[in-house]
Amino acid sequence: MSSATNETIIAATQTWLERAVIGLNLCPFAKAVHVKKQIRYAVSSATTHEELLSDLMRELEFLAETPSEKIDTTLLIHPGVLTDFLDYNDFLDVVDAALEDMELEGILQVASFHPQYQFADTQPDDIENFTNRAPYPTLHLLRESSMVLAVSAYPEADKIFDKNIETLRKLGHAGWDELGLIKDSPVAAKK
Repeated sequence: MSSATNETIIAATQTWLERAVIGLNLCPFAKAVHVKKQIRYAVSSATTHEELLSDLMRELEFLAETPSEKIDTTLLIHPGVLTDFLDYNDFLDVVDAALEDMELEGILQVASFHPQYQFADTQPDDIENFTNRAPYPTLHLLRESSMVLAVSAYPEADKIFDKNIETLRKLGHAGWDELGLIKDSPVAAKK
């Protein structure tokens, strides 16, 4: 694991959120919860899948029990485990099973971000992969009710993904690099 402190890991994640997710409007719903300080940043010290699962379950329970006005969403950052994207991607099945076992399906959902994120049928350096690239492997815990409300208030929410790809294609690799987000991440360097 990197010698980065929790504070520097959170700071890098917040910079990514502000410059990419909000700055490029990759998620039109992120700005409101960011401005209201309703995002919980949790750094896991896990070095095994089992430890991460335990941290994930604790964070899911915490989010489910906390009023949305206080914490609407959680970013569970785990720099010491699942640094290989394929391992990370496989772990998402475990995440889905945890939601089901905890009876949180339909209440919470988990989105995924990783410095090596790669959609199916793309090449590793295809720019569209960068829509889901964060400085560290991150599980994004979301409330279904908040997503339903946000999507219902946003025109053409079904086109967000395509719009994001178009935004990144216009930005290009040079524009992404100018954001200064991931290049120093020890996980991204493992490519």
